[in-house]
Amino acid sequence: MPLSHFLLFLIFFNISLLCVQCNPNYTDALSKSILFFQGQRSGHLPPQEISWRASSGLSDGSLAGVDLTGGYYDAGDNVKFNFPMAYTATMLSWSVIEYEENLGPQLPAAHAAIRWATDYLLKCARATPGRLYVGVGDPNADHGCWERPEDMDTVRSVYYVSPENPGSEVAGETAAALAAASVVFKKVDPSYSRLLLATAKDVLQFALQHRGSYNDSLGSHVCPFYCSFSGYMDELLWGAAWLFRATNETYYLNITKSVGGGGDGIDIFSWDNKYAGARVLLARGSLVNNDETVEAYKQQAEEFMCRILPNSPYSTTQYTKGGLMHKMGATNLQYVTSITFLLTTYSKYMASANHTFTCGDLGVTPWTLQILAKRQVDYILGDNPMKMSYMVGYGANYPKRIHHRGSSLPSVMTHPERLECGAGFQPYFYTSSPNPNTLIGAIVGGPNQTDFFPDERRDYAHSEPATYINAALVGPLAFFAAAS
Repeated sequence: MPLSHFLLFLIFFNISLLCVQCNPNYTDALSKSILFFQGQRSGHLPPQEISWRASSGLSDGSLAGVDLTGGYYDAGDNVKFNFPMAYTATMLSWSVIEYEENLGPQLPAAHAAIRWATDYLLKCARATPGRLYVGVGDPNADHGCWERPEDMDTVRSVYYVSPENPGSEVAGETAAALAAASVVFKKVDPSYSRLLLATAKDVLQFALQHRGSYNDSLGSHVCPFYCSFSGYMDELLWGAAWLFRATNETYYLNITKSVGGGGDGIDIFSWDNKYAGARVLLARGSLVNNDETVEAYKQQAEEFMCRILPNSPYSTTQYTKGGLMHKMGATNLQYVTSITFLLTTYSKYMASANHTFTCGDLGVTPWTLQILAKRQVDYILGDNPMKMSYMVGYGANYPKRIHHRGSSLPSVMTHPERLECGAGFQPYFYTSSPNPNTLIGAIVGGPNQTDFFPDERRDYAHSEPATYINAALVGPLAFFAAAS
């Protein structure tokens, strides 16, 4: 083992101090991370393992005269925000593309999770010419209620972008989701794959031709909930990168070069900021296919890794004493899981090419990235100062009071009487009792910068799960499940 790796192992990770007998069951965690998506489903539900959920949102889209049923509720509320939902679909698809062989018996469940999102996104893109529907449900009204999705009585407002009111961020991300999914289904359902790809091409053209931020077009209907803080050029890059991956057409590669000039110094990857993900995705061509036309993206991807690695002289990433990346005070694990996906995936590309690089005087091998990725995954699964798994239903000690309406309120199976808008606050929201329904596999926002997690329902910044937190961890869990 190189000295730099040995020091990294001893000084940074402190594994022996944190957990003497930790042995994460990555296969179990992988299964549960995918199962979670059943609990977030909107629309008409088939028989499913998370049986305390029932059908909901069956009139979604009716206010606009279209069918927008299906899709996912983003987090602990009952709103469908397409911007993070499309990112969720993209990351689930990327997980299957990169780790299909590692998923084993979980592959059908992963396909189903992707398709639940993409069926809905296809409706949003194809229902009305010249419009891309981007959300259902009034978030301000919804957030004033604490009710089950099955009981929703808030207005199911329909939001869209158009040439007159553009939304290049959400359109670019939708194109990425559909293009990535087209790769997933290319062999298992060719006709569906062709529909996804054709729609992705149309949506990206819409994003490119009618440029503008959905922040401006939709205002308080998307902000502050899912404002685009990074602008829309990263989504144009991301969408074009995925269409290049799906088609191998130079036209899309040229688009990436025309829109991908921003994002200098980026040390984050999330539903809002796609620069790092797009560069890792495009760098694959250089490492796996020896394609010199994408060499610049490899350099940018490695500069990103140098800003993440804890002992790199160029690191701009903070870590808690317990070893967790700390990017933001609220919902920090969304950044951890997304960056961890890039670590395992880029290490995979590097290994295929027997490639290494340097961050100043630090030599970086595939194993360097894998060590850091494993530390993040193990921390989430319970190897941390709280000795708590941040995945609900995994391990003996996990969050019991998550900020999630369906989980915290009695199921319609056990309490068929309607619970209206304000009826859920007392006694359910404010009680200190554990949630009655276990949302298996849900990964919460996570601990604070001191590695502390209060497990309080009202503390949504740390106790709320979200689809995009889970989606990004599926790939790393599959990676380590195959290696264990």
